[in-house]
Parts: sequence; structure tokens; C-alpha cells
Amino acid sequence: MRMNRKGAIGAAVLALALLATACGSGDGADAGDGPDVVIGAQDFGESSILAEIYKGALEANGFNASVQSVGGFRDLELGAFDSGDINLAPEYAASMLEFLNGQAGEASGDAQATTDLLNEQLAEIGLVALDPSDAIDTNAFVITSDTASSLGIETLSDLAAKGADLTLGGPPDCETNPFCMPGLVDVYGVDFSATFQPLDAGQITVQALEAGSIDIAILFSTSGVIADRGFVLLEDDQNMLAADNVLPVLTAELEEAYGSTITDVLNDVSAKLTTADLTAMNKRFDIDNEDADEIAADWLADNGF
Repeated sequence: MRMNRKGAIGAAVLALALLATACGSGDGADAGDGPDVVIGAQDFGESSILAEIYKGALEANGFNASVQSVGGFRDLELGAFDSGDINLAPEYAASMLEFLNGQAGEASGDAQATTDLLNEQLAEIGLVALDPSDAIDTNAFVITSDTASSLGIETLSDLAAKGADLTLGGPPDCETNPFCMPGLVDVYGVDFSATFQPLDAGQITVQALEAGSIDIAILFSTSGVIADRGFVLLEDDQNMLAADNVLPVLTAELEEAYGSTITDVLNDVSAKLTTADLTAMNKRFDIDNEDADEIAADWLADNGF
């Protein structure tokens, strides 16, 4: 059907109006008013998924946002912040606090108190943390069901009682992370430094555990692999682990440029994100081999973004 000129003009105006509405939802951030948002993703699936969630939520509210892989772990992420390569990243309250304070042991199980202490540290390097989510991802010490049965191990205290002859494998930062090897020494009195194998927090470590080249694997507590493979998650019965709640960390410059326009969006993500969400999304990434951006898009749609 042909459209007359008047109808064509009207349709064009309507299309432009709809486009403007779509690009300016929420508080209607104007990309010309401040810097583009570049979100850093560390070298593991959950970080990539969270970065894509932040990206999608911001784009839905009119921001120009992209994801930049920073590789490795927190040290490389902070280097990317310092160089200006990124200005936003998903983080974990307790672990980042202890990284910045030189493992001073200030993190606790109180998410807000831990975040407040983290912000004191971040202020010194021009960064700020926003609201912590209810989603928590801590280090998880897991063993095979065969090892659990043969050694009678259910808790980290049980593990410590068996001594340090067992082989521990996981991400390289376990050697300095207070919620990993240093915590095992301080809280449980067991030192695995002689048998530790630096691997990763993902598939390499899982394969090593299944192959028997390590006895204990350090994974993330929200990893879908744990239930899928029937691994036994050792109980932290002496409360070594602290409030590793997911939260966004951004530059003070980015916060100043957009104010509540950006912080409201990111805090809205945190208000809706749960530990169960992380576990389900990680399963899709680790087990089902789905892409991080597709997983994030589904979460955003399910949560009104």
C-alpha cells in the first residue's frame, strides 16, 4: 500500500519520537553530557556477565556503554582504572577491601559496613563503590564426593585436621587473598603453601580436580559446576569468609559527570541481583556454554530493564 506524502511525514515524525523515547528512557542521560562508560571485565565468566548486565542497563537508560576485557584479576583491573582504560567495573566488597588495605582483616559479614570501609580506601585512588547487592560470591573450597567419603571431610575444620599433605589448586591470588590460603592459616591453622598449584578459578581447576592432580579446588561459590559435577562444598564452619557482595565500582569522575542519573541505574541493578541469579547465570555460562551477553540480556529483560 502506498502512503501519501502527509502520511509519510507523520510516520517519520512518530518514528523519530519513538526512537528518542527509547534512547532516553529512565533519567534520559545524554551521552554528550559526559564520558562514555567503559566497563572492565576480569578474566572469569561471572565478571563478564555482570559487566554485560551493567552495559545493558545503562544503554537502556541512554548511556553509551561498552565492555573492555582487562584480563587477569584485580591488580590488572585497578591498573585499567588508573590508566583511564575503564571507568566502571563489577566488584566484590570484602575481597576488594582487603586487597586495598593490605589484608588488614577489616572486612566482616556486614555488607554495608564492609562497603563503607571499602569506600574509605577507594576515595584515595579516585574510585567509589555504590550499593552492595544481595548477591554474594565467595571462595568455595570443594572436593570430589569420593574424597569426601574416603577422608570423612565435610567442613574446613575437617580439612585442617587432615593436615597440609593434600594438594590445593585454584587462582594464583589465593596465595595472598585473606579469604583463601592466608585465611586458612589464620583461622584454621593449616598451611597449603607447599602443595598449592596456581591454576584458575574455572575450567582448568575443575579438570585438575576431576583428574586427581589436585585434592581440593578453589572455585566461586556461585559456580554452576559444583552441583553439576556433584562436588562437595566444604562448610566454612569457623566463619573465615566475609561479605563478598557484588557491587559496582566507578571513578569519581564518572559519578560527578552524571550524578544520580548513573548511580540510580547501577543501584537498581544491585537491588534486583541475587545469589540465586548468579548461580543460574554461571551455570548457563560454564555448563551450557552460552555467551555472557545473551545471559545478561535475559536477566535484564526478566528484571524490567
